[in-house]
Amino acid sequence: MKNIILDIQIACSNKIYRPKKKDFEIWLKKILKSQKKIYEITIRIVDKTEIKKINLKYRGKKKPTNILSFAYSEYAKNNIIFLGDLIICNTILQEEAKIQKKILKSHWAHIIIHGTLHLLGYSHENDIKQKQMELLETDIMLELGYKNPYLF
Repeated sequence: MKNIILDIQIACSNKIYRPKKKDFEIWLKKILKSQKKIYEITIRIVDKTEIKKINLKYRGKKKPTNILSFAYSEYAKNNIIFLGDLIICNTILQEEAKIQKKILKSHWAHIIIHGTLHLLGYSHENDIKQKQMELLETDIMLELGYKNPYLF
């Protein structure tokens, strides 16, 4: 993939399901398709303990979460923009998919899309921004052949 440099870090022993690198690339390419720049992104797959520690340190929340996004849009070197890091808890995604009766791969796709949109500056800090972000996520998911992630 010409416009994306992807670093995947596995720091989790849970192997029930992890997307392949090709899956991540397909999802990211769909989001960054209109971009003419080269982006570097790191995806770190962690356990509940690690994501809970990071969530407490950076967001002040004493609980694990499904994904954390850390944007680094100011950093560029040799025509490559370091977009940022996505830290994802595999176990929480599995639990959410089961509770929400979603296909696990589809839920992974949605979480990667959601987190990457955060890296690109999208947010859901108010109702208008949340609606815009959810519509974009839904459009991308439908283009990829998945169901609307907000209908479960």
